[in-house]
Amino acid sequence: MLKKGILNPQLNSLLAKFRHTNALVIADRGFPSWPKLETVDLSLVDDLPTVLQVLKAIRPNLSIDQAFMAAEFKKHNNPATRAAFAKGLSGIPLKYEPHVKFKKRVPGAIGLIRTGDTVQYANMILISG
Repeated sequence: MLKKGILNPQLNSLLAKFRHTNALVIADRGFPSWPKLETVDLSLVDDLPTVLQVLKAIRPNLSIDQAFMAAEFKKHNNPATRAAFAKGLSGIPLKYEPHVKFKKRVPGAIGLIRTGDTVQYANMILISG
């Protein structure tokens, strides 16, 4: 029986596949689904869990070299929200790109973790080291 760390078996299975140069998506509640992309749906209710809560939980066990987010995130969110995401991704190089380009990266990911986050454009793609 697992006593600490990630307890969700489906999420553990997905994270074990996150290897060198792989991409992993953490998405908000409204992000589209891709039928052929393994998805772990952790959403419970609005903002539970959030993208940042999931990132905080999985980050200690992962090697992350880069992150991508939609450029629209900066336009649609206040400074406090932008600062919280910058803190959550501290030490990870972050690139912003148009949301349309961001979504084109998604099918190449090994999987997607869906959250209950309501922050606009809170989605991120993590690239393993």
